[in-house]
Amino acid sequence: MNWDLTYLFPTKEDWEVGYNKTIKIIDKLKNYKGKLGEYEMFKEYFLLQLEFTQVGLKTYQYASLLSDLNKKDAENSARLQKMQILFAKLRQATSFEEPEIISLGKEKVMGFISRDKKLEEFRFSLEKLFRRQEHILDDKSESLLANYASLANSGRSLYSSLSVADIEPSDIMLDNGEITTITNSNYRAYIQKSRSEKERKEIFESVFEYYASHKNTYANIYKTVLDADYALMKTRNYQSCLESYLFNNNIPTDVYHSLCNVARNNTKYVKKYLDIRKKHLGLSKTHTYDRFLQLAKDSKEYSFEDAKELFFNSIKHFPSDFQDKAHDVLKTGFVDVLEKSGKRTGAYSSSMPNLHPYILLNFSKTLSDVFTVAHEAGHSIHSMFASEAQPTSLQNYTIFVAEVASTFNEHNLLDYIIKESKASKEEKIALLQSAIDDIMSTFYRQTLFAIYELESHKLIENNQPITADALSKIMIDLYKEFYDLDIKEEEVKEFVWAYIPHLFYTPFYVYQYATSFAASLKIYEDVKTGKKDAFTKYISLLKSGGSKYPVQQLKDAGVDLTEEAAFKAVVNRLEELVNELEEVLIS
Repeated sequence: MNWDLTYLFPTKEDWEVGYNKTIKIIDKLKNYKGKLGEYEMFKEYFLLQLEFTQVGLKTYQYASLLSDLNKKDAENSARLQKMQILFAKLRQATSFEEPEIISLGKEKVMGFISRDKKLEEFRFSLEKLFRRQEHILDDKSESLLANYASLANSGRSLYSSLSVADIEPSDIMLDNGEITTITNSNYRAYIQKSRSEKERKEIFESVFEYYASHKNTYANIYKTVLDADYALMKTRNYQSCLESYLFNNNIPTDVYHSLCNVARNNTKYVKKYLDIRKKHLGLSKTHTYDRFLQLAKDSKEYSFEDAKELFFNSIKHFPSDFQDKAHDVLKTGFVDVLEKSGKRTGAYSSSMPNLHPYILLNFSKTLSDVFTVAHEAGHSIHSMFASEAQPTSLQNYTIFVAEVASTFNEHNLLDYIIKESKASKEEKIALLQSAIDDIMSTFYRQTLFAIYELESHKLIENNQPITADALSKIMIDLYKEFYDLDIKEEEVKEFVWAYIPHLFYTPFYVYQYATSFAASLKIYEDVKTGKKDAFTKYISLLKSGGSKYPVQQLKDAGVDLTEEAAFKAVVNRLEELVNELEEVLIS
């Protein structure tokens, strides 16, 4: 039930050896400045980078995972900070690389690549470099940017300290007189079980009052993130912060805007679903936290072993190689299952080139947790296929395609549970709700946050003040538009922008949950209906790692996200599910 990090380093002393080796590699890399025009020096430099990928990333992962197990541990925090400082030094040491390579010219550089098969894996990344050469600065300017990299990323570290390391859980008295500790990880489960509007409100506020009381601090932290994004946009001559994040992977900004337009212009069945819920649950008013309430009475709890068994059974009709990887990624030592004091909230899969992935969970025995297991296993399976098929530098896939494998597993698991259940009315209601909630959270909610990011970055781009009120106003307007809910009535909900870590850690990330969901739904439907070579194409996508631009990878797998039709298919799916749910409820 816990991670075994000895797979990475047997002891912390061994980690120190890896850390010192990483320092030596970085010190060597900086000595190649001005020498990349010589073939032998060029070759040595890039092979040394491969060594860094294998040693440095492993060293970083160990520090990061150990820190996430206990954010309150000062030693763990210090170890991670050492690695962050080291990676800042790496950026400084190699800041000459891109300007110098561009100065050599594409023809000469590709000629070097063609002279040795060991260098071939760098061809795609260098082609990407020459594509964005207009945004690469001179050597001196790149060095200056590298020197300020740690400062530019300070907002992320501050957010982590305030939201994880310094946060204290709240104790509240439930209606039955029980005193219980409410955390960011378990509050949803408590709300889901509650039949008291007053109790649900108190549970919700026990979490969100923290963000409300620190609203000005969070606003200033977020301003540092926006300031850094804006400075980089201006310095590198991008037209917008959005373009600066999408350009490197050749993702048209039209894809982002199309997603946002389709979601915000097709909220009819979002609002119908909320209305159905309100009536069925007998609510006097719909609150955002009521989304955790179940329409069917289901107090069933699932152990982690139950979750694995359901997932493994759901994929038995897939090829054995896929099944083997599914079992492998969830084996003992590579999944940290339960919530602990100081442990990072949420769930994720962490993978580095040529290494077995790790999965973090905060398992609380709900059906939602069962789907989370399948979701994170999908990420790890993706990484294992890429690791087998691609050389070291091409294994890491982009965020844009990252959520395809995870949500594919969720679609398949849902169908399996529906098919294998006895399909009583209550079970059917529960499963339909699960499918609808998946679309509501992954497609609509994440797109709402994507629009928030677009609007908040426009504030900084237009020299508007970044305050808690300004950020809350964006959220208030969006919740009204998407859900027809006035979140000002909930008092603390308007500070949800401070609650979402991705907005601080990884700007312009969350929209990719929605694009990936749309893509995986199309791919899954092709597989489910037996379309010729559909599963083969899907596995080819997983195996392709980071060897192509992501929009092209999805096109090869059968999904064109440059067209609105891919997103409207999700809207149509929601309409079908909501109508079916309505019929079942009144039957």
